This record gives sequence, C-alpha cells and structure tokens, in this order.
Amino acid sequence: MQSFAGVTVPGVNSNLPGALQGALGGRRHMLYIGIDLGTSAVKLLLMDGKGEIKRIVSREYPLHFPRPGWSEQNPEDWFFQSVEGIKELTADCDKAQIAGISFGGQMHGLVALDKDDQVIRPAILWNDGRTGEETDYLNQVIGKEKLSEYTANIAFAGFTAPKILWMKKHEPGNFARIAKIMLPKDYLAYKLSGAFCSDMSDASGMLLMDVKNRRWSEEMLKICGITREMLPKLCESFAVVGTLKPEIAGKLGLSGEVKVIAGAGDNAAAAVGTGTVGDGACNISLGTSGTIFISSKEFKVDAYNALHSFAHSDGNYHLMGCMLSAASCNKWWSEEILKTRDFASEQAGITKLGENQVFYLPYLMGERSPHNNPDARAVFIGMSMDTTRADMTQAVLEGVAFGLRDSLEVAKNLGIRIERTKICGGGAKSPLWKRIIANVMDMKVDIIESEEGPALGGAMLAAVGCGEYPDVKTIAEKVVKVAGTVEPEPELVRKYEERYQKFREIYPAVRGIF
Repeated sequence: MQSFAGVTVPGVNSNLPGALQGALGGRRHMLYIGIDLGTSAVKLLLMDGKGEIKRIVSREYPLHFPRPGWSEQNPEDWFFQSVEGIKELTADCDKAQIAGISFGGQMHGLVALDKDDQVIRPAILWNDGRTGEETDYLNQVIGKEKLSEYTANIAFAGFTAPKILWMKKHEPGNFARIAKIMLPKDYLAYKLSGAFCSDMSDASGMLLMDVKNRRWSEEMLKICGITREMLPKLCESFAVVGTLKPEIAGKLGLSGEVKVIAGAGDNAAAAVGTGTVGDGACNISLGTSGTIFISSKEFKVDAYNALHSFAHSDGNYHLMGCMLSAASCNKWWSEEILKTRDFASEQAGITKLGENQVFYLPYLMGERSPHNNPDARAVFIGMSMDTTRADMTQAVLEGVAFGLRDSLEVAKNLGIRIERTKICGGGAKSPLWKRIIANVMDMKVDIIESEEGPALGGAMLAAVGCGEYPDVKTIAEKVVKVAGTVEPEPELVRKYEERYQKFREIYPAVRGIF
C-alpha cells in the first residue's frame, strides 16, 4: 500500500514507472541511459525526463585488423566496457531513478552466437572490406533489381548479408554453428535483458529485411542459407524488449524493473537526437563520413538505389545518402598535406565564395552515395599559376558540399522538397563550411544547442519506451533546441548553382581512369 496526497492506493509502490507515478501525483524524476556503441569506444549518456544531460562517460576498446582491409572487434569487449561505463555513469545519482536503457550503435556488423550463446568469432564490422566477391555476386548474379525488390536496397561491402555469405564460404565450420545472428547494439540488449530482438532501422542495413513491409525477407534468407530462427524478432526502436536480468541488475546496482528499449542504428539514433523525425525533416552530418538524412512518412526508393532506403526510429522511413569522406577530407588536406591542425586559420583567408575555379572530388576512400564506386578517388582539377593555398582549401570544403548535393538531387527526383536542415558533426563547427552548405544546398541550416549524437537519441528512445513521452516526435520537439540558423544568400546560391553544374560533369569524365 502506498499513500499519495493522503489517499492510500492498494498495490502501488515506489517502483512504478515514472509516467504512472505522474498520473497518480507525486511523480518522481526519472533518468534514462543512452548507449552509443561506436567503432572505437562506447559513449554513455544520462538524461532526465526534461531532456537535460546529467553526465557523459566514454570507454574505449580495441579494434583489430587481422588482414589488410579487414576490421573486427570482440563483442565481449563491448559488453564489458558498457557495464563498467554504466557503473561510472550512475555512480553519483539515485539509482532508483533509472527507468530505462536504450541504444544507438554501429550498423551492419555481423555478430554470430552458437547454441550456448557463445560468440563464435570476432564481429565483422561495417568498415570491413573482405566481401568484394560476395557483394558482386549479390549485385550481379542475384541482380540489383531483385535485391531492391526484396530489400529496397542493393549490396554494399559493409552490409551484413555479404558477410554471412563470406562466412558460409570461408568458415563453413563456424557457419554451421550459428544459432543466432545479431547486430552490435542488439548483442548488448541481449546480454542485458536476454531479449533476442532488433529494431527496424538497424535491421534495414543488413540487406535481409523487406524494408517496405517491415519484416524479414524470405528470399534473402534463402540466398544466404540461414533460417528465420537465427534472426531476432523485429520491433520499433522505442519498443520495450525486456528488463534487466537479475544478475545484471545486481552487478549494476539497479532495479530489475529497469526497462531495456530496442534502440536504433547510429544514424537513425543521431537523427532522433537532432530532431530529424516526422515528414520531410533533414539532417546533414559532417563527420569522418558525411550523410544527408531525410525522414519520411512514406516509403520511397529511387530508381538507381543511389540512396539507402531504411526504416526510421520514429516508426516511419528515411532516405540516406552516405559519402565515405567528409570532414576527413579537410583533416587529410590540413594535417597531411598542409601540415597544420589550425583549421580556423586556414579558412580565415577564404573570401571569394562561389567564384573558385578549383574543384575537388571528395572520394579519398571510394564513394557510396550516389556513385557506389569503391575504386573512385579524390581529384583536384582547375588549378592555374594564380591558384592559392586558400583556393585549394576552399575547394575541399566545397567538394564535400557538392558531394552531399548529389544525394539531395536524387531525393528531389523523388518529389521530395526540403527547405531547411539540421547540421551536426565535427565539420559543423566551421562557420564557413555551414555557410557553404546553406548556399550550395539552397537551404536554411539550423544549428542545434546540444549535439550528442546517437547517445542522446538512445536516451530519448528510452524515455519514449518508458512512457515519459507519447512518441518520438513529441520528445524531439521538447528536447531539441535550435540555437541559430544560417540563411542562404540569393546571389551566392546563384553562383554555387553554376559551380555545382560544372562539378557534376567531373566524375563522369574521369571515372574511366579509376
């Protein structure tokens, strides 16, 4: 029995979910944990019900390269560092306030468990390049048209299905032991709760899911030689999949009632953290790689599968263009070529926006969207005797913006019209780069107050799952604040339109030499 404002309510106790306690009055302030399982480290964030970030911790783990082009990690390292990170994150708070845990995580990785739930081999990661033959088999033999029909996407070397085929061919003994196939963040959820589940957004990147109908593709299971029982149950990103196992709760000092919420792939989780939800919202990320992420209530696929067509963590869909080198282009140019880390000084002398005669193709590591050409490489073109250091630096910034514009043009061809975008990532710290983006894209660029990426998105999904908010759109509107906007300038938009039309002629002209 528990007393609320002098009224005794049978069967009610202090372990009630926050939303229900609120309905009864005397609401406790609940806390939510977001876990961003990255490639080099796990980042953990503690957020209260109002969206205020209380604490952030990060813990690193090793990345292994057993052969050139291979990239692997031990899933048990993820779990160990996540558990230790949760202990550190919650050390100084009232642990009884922790209501839910959710995730954002590196996508596409192959985690395989045997019948005893033991990891069969190190996880093959998103940036592993061993599956060239398998990717070609899927795209050329099965055919891109069939793949798009089955999954709404075509094969990329980083996706999960080619990894399964590689394991089947090169490690048949290990393949025969597979009882469960899961994605990296879903391994954490499984270890914490025992729930064998995956969310729609992350599963979209496996090339095993019928994205349009939000279910596993029976055709792809046959192609990969796996059974439905090997794959997790599909659910929405904000769905509660279970609660902490008693032994895990005891180890963490948390209640066994703490809910585990499915979470999302890193880009979809980051989109929640930037408020890129609902219909027609857009986010541009200038990280090591670059993405343009467009949320949509309707399922859409472009004719050439130049954009990824995935489910979104708000229960709808999204289109995403992904370029493999974005802020890393500027880092390479400044640090390796110019031998400086003073990015601001290098950009300070850039004044002739829209008039640069130098162009740069930003394909240092090949390209995904829209060209899907792993052999593409970076190119400078248009230099003359009066070309300056500043011109070259400007060309790098503009080349990345033009590359993102390529993906935007594909979206426009689907009838999507976008007037503004959020922006995030390390490159977004540059006022000049934001101005270039606004004018190349002819869009208003909104700068958000707090940018914490997938970890914040995970915590927000946890809050929705625990009933703090009715849906993802509501919490995004409540928590994500715009601190300022960069407006496109009509004259610069006109100049950059001319520059972009020249830029788009360069790749077809040089493609044959790659």
